[in-house]
Amino acid sequence: MTSTPTKTNWSYPTRILFGNGRIAELGDAAKGASFRRPLIVTDPGLMKLPVIGQAKEILAKAGIEAGVWGNVLANPTETNLAEGLAAYKNGGHDSVVAIGGGSALDCGKCIAFMAGQTRPIWDFEDVGDWWTRANADGIAPVIAVPTTAGTGSEVGRAGVITKEDTHEKKIIFHPKMLPVVTICDPELTVALPAKFTAGTGMDAFAHCLEAFCAPTYHPMSAGIAVEGIRLVKDNLAKAVANGKDLQARGNMMSAAAMGAVSFQKGLGAIHSLSHPVGSLYNTHHGLTNGVYMPYVLVMNREAITDKIEYLARVLDIKDGFDGVLAWVLDLRKQIGVPHTLKELGVPDTSKADLIAQMAIVDPTAGTNPVPLTEANAKALFLAAFNGTL
Repeated sequence: MTSTPTKTNWSYPTRILFGNGRIAELGDAAKGASFRRPLIVTDPGLMKLPVIGQAKEILAKAGIEAGVWGNVLANPTETNLAEGLAAYKNGGHDSVVAIGGGSALDCGKCIAFMAGQTRPIWDFEDVGDWWTRANADGIAPVIAVPTTAGTGSEVGRAGVITKEDTHEKKIIFHPKMLPVVTICDPELTVALPAKFTAGTGMDAFAHCLEAFCAPTYHPMSAGIAVEGIRLVKDNLAKAVANGKDLQARGNMMSAAAMGAVSFQKGLGAIHSLSHPVGSLYNTHHGLTNGVYMPYVLVMNREAITDKIEYLARVLDIKDGFDGVLAWVLDLRKQIGVPHTLKELGVPDTSKADLIAQMAIVDPTAGTNPVPLTEANAKALFLAAFNGTL
């Protein structure tokens, strides 16, 4: 198998500058996209690291003065988004450079999207053709610079924001939310601690796995998902064990982008149950996905056996479904993903009914291979809480 190249450019589904050190090209990318006064959107953790100052300096050398708003929450809310939107408007900005993990990229994309809208953000939820309600001319352009390898938001056309009054994670969608340029520089992920390398990696894995298992017909996404899973198998544990392994880091950045491309085929119960748990208990999204993964595989077994057996052959895993399940359990243990929601920090099962009710109306529930009901959603939550496979 060909190793990851040092540098390469892609055009799928947007312009991607991939390779070590590509952050140095941020100024040229911004200038080429006609950015005049971008707002750098990031989180408090990255504000403490050199990358934000480096990005400002690179833009300044290209003659572009950037502002910075660095208060993105781990699970962005409508209030958090409003704060960022105010910074954008008050600073007279015309574009966004989103730097960080999935939360920063999602929030940055939503700021750019809402910059020219007059309706509430919930009017643009990913439901039917609601995206057509937007004033497309008012959407500001975005350059995405991921510093994790997980959500793949850098190649996505949506952002996830938590609705505070209902604690629901809502997907906001518009085709023009797709970044105009993405810079995937594996060197920017080196500082990510092992715990979050594991969590974000499991998010990429969940995207690919659920997309592959979704019952919808989309062979292009299915093929991308399989290769993304292979990259996870070969590289996630290496990236967790040695954060300076740029080969593994680069391959995980690829897997993350592939997950986001592939999940237009659909997701499933891993995500539909992870979303309410994350919004109610503020758990890490990728780690929550990782906890749920084997329990959902077991529930879906009858509907996905043929697909998982094919996946086992591609990954050179013996014993078909059982072998893949054993590999998932072993990988989680190897990289430190908790086996139960209780270990993750969910205190009790008092909200089991509420979580089940929220899960079945989550937009990712509709493409689970087995129809999701309140009963089986609650059973999944309890199984994941107690560790019962």
